[in-house]
Amino acid sequence: MSETTPSSEITDLLRVLDGQRRHVLGILDGLAPEALRQPVLPSGWHCLGLVQHLALDVERFWFRAVVAGDKDTIRGLTSGAEAWQVSPEVQATDVLDRYRQETELADAVIATTPADAPLAWWPHDLFGEPHLHTLRDVLLHVITETACHAGHLDVARELLDGRRRLVLT
Repeated sequence: MSETTPSSEITDLLRVLDGQRRHVLGILDGLAPEALRQPVLPSGWHCLGLVQHLALDVERFWFRAVVAGDKDTIRGLTSGAEAWQVSPEVQATDVLDRYRQETELADAVIATTPADAPLAWWPHDLFGEPHLHTLRDVLLHVITETACHAGHLDVARELLDGRRRLVLT
C-alpha cells in the first residue's frame, strides 16, 4: 500500500463519514435561504451556523490542523463560538460550498495519512492532555460529531417545515 492509498479500514471509516456528510447536506436540500438562518431552539443556533461549525470546527480543525498540523490552518483558527455565527451578507450557498470544500480538503489529508499516524498537533489549551492519538481516533470522533449534528438538523428541518428525512409509519 502506498502512502497515498488509504487502508481498507480508513476507506470504510471514510465511507461512513461521507454518508453522514451527505445526510447533513441532504436534510437541508430545498430549504429556503431564510429558513436556513431561522433559529428553532431557545439556544438560537440555526442550520447555516451548524453547517459552518461543521466546516470550520470539525472538518478543518480536526483534519487540517490536528491530523496534518498545517501551520496556516492552526494560525487561522477562531474560537468555536465564532464559527456558529454567519454574517447576514454571507450567502447560504457560500456556507454550504465551504463545507463541501472543507470535506474535500479533509479527504486529501485522510488519503495521505496512515491510520496509526500520531497527530501532528494537539490543542492543549482547549482540551488538556490528548484524548485522541491517531487518524483513526479522529475519524471516529468526527463521524460521531457529524452524526450527532445531522440528527440536530433532522429535528430543525422538521420544526421549520415539517419535512422528515425518514418517514415513520
